[in-house]
Amino acid sequence: MEELVKQTGSGTILFPDDFVNCGTPDAVRSGLSRMCHNGVLFRYAKGIYYTPFIDKWDGTLREPSLDTIAHRIAQRDNARIVPTGAYALNRLGLSTQVPANVVYITDGSARQIKFGTGKSIIFRHSNELGNFAYQSPIMQLVVAAMREIGEEKMIDAQFAEIKNIIANSVSSQEFNHDIVLAPTWIKKLLQK
Repeated sequence: MEELVKQTGSGTILFPDDFVNCGTPDAVRSGLSRMCHNGVLFRYAKGIYYTPFIDKWDGTLREPSLDTIAHRIAQRDNARIVPTGAYALNRLGLSTQVPANVVYITDGSARQIKFGTGKSIIFRHSNELGNFAYQSPIMQLVVAAMREIGEEKMIDAQFAEIKNIIANSVSSQEFNHDIVLAPTWIKKLLQK
Protein backbone atom coordinates (compact mmCIF):
# COMPACT_ATOMS: atom_id res chain seq x y z
CA MET A 1 0.00 0.00 0.00
CA GLU A 2 2.72 2.43 0.96
CA GLU A 3 4.47 1.96 -2.41
CA LEU A 4 1.19 2.80 -4.16
CA VAL A 5 0.87 6.02 -2.11
CA LYS A 6 4.49 7.00 -2.82
CA GLN A 7 3.84 6.70 -6.56
CA THR A 8 1.13 9.39 -6.38
CA GLY A 9 2.03 13.05 -6.53
CA SER A 10 2.16 15.32 -3.51
CA GLY A 11 -1.24 16.61 -2.46
CA THR A 12 -3.06 13.65 -4.06
CA ILE A 13 -6.44 12.89 -2.51
CA LEU A 14 -7.06 9.22 -1.81
CA PHE A 15 -9.99 7.13 -0.61
CA PRO A 16 -10.04 3.63 0.92
CA ASP A 17 -11.64 2.46 -2.36
CA ASP A 18 -8.33 3.27 -4.09
CA PHE A 19 -6.79 0.34 -2.21
CA VAL A 20 -9.37 -2.43 -2.82
CA ASN A 21 -6.69 -4.62 -4.43
CA CYS A 22 -4.43 -4.31 -1.39
CA GLY A 23 -6.36 -6.54 0.98
CA THR A 24 -9.50 -6.79 3.07
CA PRO A 25 -11.32 -3.63 4.20
CA ASP A 26 -9.88 -4.13 7.71
CA ALA A 27 -6.34 -4.50 6.32
CA VAL A 28 -6.78 -1.35 4.21
CA ARG A 29 -8.09 0.61 7.23
CA SER A 30 -5.15 -0.59 9.30
CA GLY A 31 -2.67 0.31 6.55
CA LEU A 32 -4.15 3.79 6.13
CA SER A 33 -4.01 4.35 9.88
CA ARG A 34 -0.36 3.23 10.00
CA MET A 35 0.59 5.53 7.10
CA CYS A 36 -1.12 8.47 8.83
CA HIS A 37 0.76 7.69 12.03
CA ASN A 38 4.07 7.61 10.08
CA GLY A 39 3.38 10.87 8.19
CA VAL A 40 3.12 9.20 4.77
CA LEU A 41 -0.56 10.20 4.56
CA PHE A 42 -2.80 12.71 6.29
CA ARG A 43 -6.45 12.17 7.15
CA TYR A 44 -8.64 15.09 6.12
CA ALA A 45 -11.95 13.55 7.17
CA LYS A 46 -13.44 10.11 7.54
CA GLY A 47 -12.52 8.17 4.39
CA ILE A 48 -10.58 11.09 2.81
CA TYR A 49 -6.78 11.12 2.89
CA TYR A 50 -4.09 13.12 1.13
CA THR A 51 -0.39 12.86 0.52
CA PRO A 52 1.75 15.62 2.03
CA PHE A 53 2.11 18.79 -0.01
CA ILE A 54 4.86 21.13 1.15
CA ASP A 55 4.60 24.74 -0.05
CA LYS A 56 7.80 25.51 -1.95
CA TRP A 57 7.78 29.17 -0.83
CA ASP A 58 7.47 28.86 2.93
CA GLY A 59 8.02 25.13 3.57
CA THR A 60 4.70 24.62 5.35
CA LEU A 61 2.39 21.67 4.93
CA ARG A 62 -0.70 22.59 2.89
CA GLU A 63 -4.06 20.88 2.89
CA PRO A 64 -5.95 20.41 -0.37
CA SER A 65 -8.67 22.97 -0.99
CA LEU A 66 -12.32 22.08 -0.45
CA ASP A 67 -12.82 22.58 -4.18
CA THR A 68 -10.09 20.04 -5.00
CA ILE A 69 -11.64 17.55 -2.60
CA ALA A 70 -15.15 18.13 -4.02
CA HIS A 71 -13.93 17.53 -7.57
CA ARG A 72 -12.09 14.36 -6.54
CA ILE A 73 -15.25 13.06 -4.81
CA ALA A 74 -17.27 13.86 -7.95
CA GLN A 75 -14.67 12.05 -10.08
CA ARG A 76 -14.80 9.00 -7.80
CA ASP A 77 -18.62 8.97 -7.87
CA ASN A 78 -18.82 9.68 -11.61
CA ALA A 79 -20.96 12.74 -10.89
CA ARG A 80 -20.98 16.31 -12.17
CA ILE A 81 -20.84 19.28 -9.80
CA VAL A 82 -21.41 23.03 -10.11
CA PRO A 83 -20.43 25.57 -7.42
CA THR A 84 -23.35 27.65 -6.16
CA GLY A 85 -24.14 30.44 -3.75
CA ALA A 86 -21.47 32.47 -1.99
CA TYR A 87 -18.80 30.08 -3.24
CA ALA A 88 -19.64 30.87 -6.89
CA LEU A 89 -19.38 34.59 -6.09
CA ASN A 90 -16.00 34.04 -4.44
CA ARG A 91 -14.67 31.92 -7.33
CA LEU A 92 -15.50 34.71 -9.77
CA GLY A 93 -13.91 37.36 -7.55
CA LEU A 94 -17.26 39.07 -6.93
CA SER A 95 -16.93 38.52 -3.18
CA THR A 96 -13.96 38.36 -0.85
CA GLN A 97 -15.97 36.25 1.59
CA VAL A 98 -14.64 32.69 1.66
CA PRO A 99 -17.52 30.51 2.83
CA ALA A 100 -16.80 27.81 5.42
CA ASN A 101 -19.40 25.63 3.73
CA VAL A 102 -18.99 25.24 0.00
CA VAL A 103 -22.15 24.20 -1.80
CA TYR A 104 -22.40 22.38 -5.11
CA ILE A 105 -25.35 21.13 -7.08
CA THR A 106 -24.78 17.64 -8.41
CA ASP A 107 -26.38 14.96 -10.50
CA GLY A 108 -24.99 12.50 -7.94
CA SER A 109 -26.00 11.80 -4.36
CA ALA A 110 -26.97 14.59 -1.98
CA ARG A 111 -24.82 14.69 1.17
CA GLN A 112 -22.74 16.81 3.49
CA ILE A 113 -19.11 16.06 4.33
CA LYS A 114 -17.83 17.82 7.45
CA PHE A 115 -14.19 18.75 7.98
CA GLY A 116 -12.95 19.79 11.40
CA THR A 117 -14.78 22.65 13.04
CA GLY A 118 -17.44 24.37 10.96
CA LYS A 119 -16.17 23.53 7.44
CA SER A 120 -18.06 21.31 5.06
CA ILE A 121 -18.79 20.44 1.47
CA ILE A 122 -22.48 20.19 0.67
CA PHE A 123 -23.72 18.39 -2.42
CA ARG A 124 -27.34 19.16 -3.32
CA HIS A 125 -28.92 16.89 -5.89
CA SER A 126 -30.49 18.55 -8.93
CA ASN A 127 -32.58 16.98 -11.66
CA GLU A 128 -32.24 20.13 -13.80
CA LEU A 129 -29.96 18.80 -16.51
CA GLY A 130 -29.49 22.32 -17.90
CA ASN A 131 -27.25 23.08 -14.91
CA PHE A 132 -24.71 20.62 -16.27
CA ALA A 133 -25.01 21.38 -19.99
CA TYR A 134 -22.86 24.53 -20.10
CA GLN A 135 -19.85 24.46 -22.42
CA SER A 136 -18.04 27.16 -20.46
CA PRO A 137 -17.33 26.60 -16.75
CA ILE A 138 -17.15 30.41 -16.42
CA MET A 139 -20.68 30.85 -17.80
CA GLN A 140 -21.84 28.14 -15.42
CA LEU A 141 -20.29 30.09 -12.51
CA VAL A 142 -21.70 33.40 -13.77
CA VAL A 143 -25.25 32.02 -13.85
CA ALA A 144 -24.84 30.50 -10.37
CA ALA A 145 -23.44 33.79 -9.03
CA MET A 146 -26.20 35.88 -10.60
CA ARG A 147 -28.82 33.53 -9.13
CA GLU A 148 -27.20 34.02 -5.72
CA ILE A 149 -27.24 37.82 -6.04
CA GLY A 150 -30.79 37.93 -7.39
CA GLU A 151 -32.35 40.08 -10.08
CA GLU A 152 -33.43 42.92 -7.76
CA LYS A 153 -30.16 43.06 -5.78
CA MET A 154 -27.75 43.18 -8.75
CA ILE A 155 -25.79 46.44 -8.62
CA ASP A 156 -24.12 48.12 -11.60
CA ALA A 157 -20.56 47.43 -10.37
CA GLN A 158 -21.28 43.69 -10.05
CA PHE A 159 -22.90 43.57 -13.46
CA ALA A 160 -19.98 45.43 -15.05
CA GLU A 161 -17.54 42.94 -13.48
CA ILE A 162 -19.62 39.99 -14.73
CA LYS A 163 -19.67 41.41 -18.27
CA ASN A 164 -15.88 41.90 -18.06
CA ILE A 165 -15.35 38.29 -16.87
CA ILE A 166 -17.46 36.97 -19.76
CA ALA A 167 -15.69 39.18 -22.33
CA ASN A 168 -12.26 37.96 -21.17
CA SER A 169 -13.00 34.28 -20.51
CA VAL A 170 -15.88 33.04 -22.67
CA SER A 171 -15.72 32.59 -26.44
CA SER A 172 -18.64 33.82 -28.53
CA GLN A 173 -19.43 30.21 -29.49
CA GLU A 174 -19.60 29.19 -25.80
CA PHE A 175 -21.66 32.28 -24.94
CA ASN A 176 -24.19 31.63 -27.72
CA HIS A 177 -24.56 28.00 -26.60
CA ASP A 178 -24.74 28.73 -22.87
CA ILE A 179 -26.98 31.82 -22.88
CA VAL A 180 -29.88 29.62 -24.01
CA LEU A 181 -29.54 27.61 -20.77
CA ALA A 182 -29.67 30.64 -18.46
CA PRO A 183 -32.86 31.76 -16.68
CA THR A 184 -34.84 34.37 -18.63
CA TRP A 185 -33.90 37.35 -16.44
CA ILE A 186 -30.17 36.51 -16.68
CA LYS A 187 -30.49 35.98 -20.43
CA LYS A 188 -32.05 39.44 -20.85
CA LEU A 189 -29.38 41.15 -18.76
CA LEU A 190 -26.43 39.45 -20.45
CA GLN A 191 -27.73 40.00 -23.98
CA LYS A 192 -28.05 43.79 -23.54
